[in-house]
Amino acid sequence: MAHKSWLGMVCALGLGCRASADDDAMLSATVTSSSSSEGDASGTQGPINDSDDGGSDGGTDGVSVSSDSGTTDGDATGASDGTGTGMAALPPPDGGLDYQLGGAYEPPDGVQIVSRDRNAAPAAGLYNICYVNGYQAQPDEADFWLTEHPDLVLRDENGDPVIDPDWDEMLLDTSTEEKRQGLAAIVGGWISGCAQDGFDAVEIDNLDTYSRSDGRLTEDDAVAYMQLLSASAHGVGLAIAQKNSAEILGRAAEMGTDFRVSEECSAFAECGDYVDVYGDAVIMIEYGRSDFEKGCADFPGHSIVLRDLQLTTPGDADYVFDRC
Repeated sequence: MAHKSWLGMVCALGLGCRASADDDAMLSATVTSSSSSEGDASGTQGPINDSDDGGSDGGTDGVSVSSDSGTTDGDATGASDGTGTGMAALPPPDGGLDYQLGGAYEPPDGVQIVSRDRNAAPAAGLYNICYVNGYQAQPDEADFWLTEHPDLVLRDENGDPVIDPDWDEMLLDTSTEEKRQGLAAIVGGWISGCAQDGFDAVEIDNLDTYSRSDGRLTEDDAVAYMQLLSASAHGVGLAIAQKNSAEILGRAAEMGTDFRVSEECSAFAECGDYVDVYGDAVIMIEYGRSDFEKGCADFPGHSIVLRDLQLTTPGDADYVFDRC
């Protein structure tokens, strides 16, 4: 599991930081694409959830599973679940947030929203967001992709996998409808596993992978693939977040995403742009004390947390946690 603060890593490496532009959009959670797929999943979905509450169903495509979406907050606003039969609950506004992608631990007092890796168990009684790396391969899952689904790995002109050098992750190939359907069958199964385990929502990482593909992938590819993943999430009763990628804010309705997970939006003066589109359904993670304090002052009605960049666990010398 890799923590994906892309902008934070760029800045930390001294490679320069960019602020992304966006345009106004009206948010709609209506799903415009079906996630049914006959890709090359062949009933194999790769590493599955191994939490105490059970794992993903080995043969599902992320649509056919009917599952309780887990514990939700009664005051949370709802998002369309894409099925016409109910609503997926959104994170409670200003609910107290912890971002635990570096390892699960007992949430601090006052926390109501927790994000954890899909292979971790959700936190009992809280609103749980399931982290899924949907556009790139986790380093420890590289063998799965290369062995089981080599055609779904993006390749360069020599046939070698294209690598995100900062995270040592292979890029997945979203360049055609057939490949997107194949990927959605696999990742949709992981999403179903999140629902079965009791998560309330999913955040799909690396929406901006196309920007690191040297032109092999496009924004349109990313958006079309997210439509499929949104349909998978809504089909099992989960809300789905847009993660970072401010440059695609204007296509939120098209993607079918319901809320926003934003790393370092105060650091890059982007929080207001996200709020313009997603309202109070924006959760914010900052890695610098001054940025965190600015976010708390500017957006008092939102869930904001200060964490250390590596998202360590309590007891680690680098561990940082604070909330407004």
